[in-house]
Amino acid sequence: MAAGAPSPAVEKAPRILRLVAECGRSRARAGELQLPHGPVATPVFMPVGTQATMKGITTEQLDALGCRICLGNTYHLGLRPGPELVQQARGLHGFMNWPHNLLTDSGGFQMVSLVALSEVTEEGVRFRSPYDGNETLLSPERAVEIQNALGSDIIMQLDDVVSSTVTGPRVEEAMRRSVRWLDRCIAAHRRPDKQNLFAIIQGGLDTRLRSACLEEMTKRDVPGFAIGGLSGGESKAQFWKMVALSTSKLPKDKPRYLMGVGYATDLVVCVALGCDMFDCVYPTRTARFGSALVPTGHLQLKKKQYAKDFGPIDPECPCPTCKRCSRAFLHTLLHGDNTAALHHLTVHNVAYQLRLMSAVRASIVEERFPDFVRDFVGTMYGDLTLCPAWASEALASVGIALG
Repeated sequence: MAAGAPSPAVEKAPRILRLVAECGRSRARAGELQLPHGPVATPVFMPVGTQATMKGITTEQLDALGCRICLGNTYHLGLRPGPELVQQARGLHGFMNWPHNLLTDSGGFQMVSLVALSEVTEEGVRFRSPYDGNETLLSPERAVEIQNALGSDIIMQLDDVVSSTVTGPRVEEAMRRSVRWLDRCIAAHRRPDKQNLFAIIQGGLDTRLRSACLEEMTKRDVPGFAIGGLSGGESKAQFWKMVALSTSKLPKDKPRYLMGVGYATDLVVCVALGCDMFDCVYPTRTARFGSALVPTGHLQLKKKQYAKDFGPIDPECPCPTCKRCSRAFLHTLLHGDNTAALHHLTVHNVAYQLRLMSAVRASIVEERFPDFVRDFVGTMYGDLTLCPAWASEALASVGIALG
């Protein structure tokens, strides 16, 4: 279907976002996603489980930490174990024993992460499997078919993704194709009453192209929108301006999902800019390198200074790791290459992200978000004047001055 044509969807898309409170100064908002497997409070950070599991943490532990939505990946699950097997297990929820909500990414990002193994045409993306080398076509229709079989609560369109550092005609080609692919995904979607299809805004770092994509995609009545094509190596100044542009043009009554963002400062700033949903492998990946997330940044527990430190990672953190494990114990495990250390750190880091977003939300509901931001920055950087310039500029653009 040509760009600019109305959505092929026949029925009106469900309104899944209930706004609870809005910041009187910035664009921050608190809400609730009303999804098939229960409500999800927003803003929300979603842990990433590419192949039906998070690395270093069980679904039972995620549940106990209060996580109510996490991610799976269509491309990887489509290859192994395959949608047919997952469907036999009552969908991805049953396969991974997860009673809460799931979002599946369509596989578009693999065009960047597996660029050496992929070829993009109007038909779709041809990949050589990283597992056995066999060629497979991931078309918009196939991406939706796989996600329909997986049964995730939120499914993503297949988009044509290029690295955020790419310039030239390829960026516009990818953006225009993403609009056409969105229409094909909408037409192929067989379970709109049970699964919510999100569009993905592209356009790179080009204001004109991103604005054009926003104009076209918001003509389609889909349940939510994602901001894609960022967090790929661009400068933070470029990053926040594209986020702000996107949130300024997205519908107020639909969720806004900023893809691939997980650093604490980025989360707080982008909530101020108007984003509701975030995902990133950062908290689980950094745990595997011995790094624990704390309000002042992170602790590298392999360092000698923690060898005789019997305090918890964070005295204020109620997670199982902080209740039971000292820094000295974790330091010893890390130096013994004991994988239990990575497990303990993953539990803590996911707990940190979830607690941070819960605190952000509470501050919005209680009408003190600007003060929360200033307290957060002061703790993270030691002084408000030491906040990175990009973050200060982004916050000032929505009325939160740090000075």
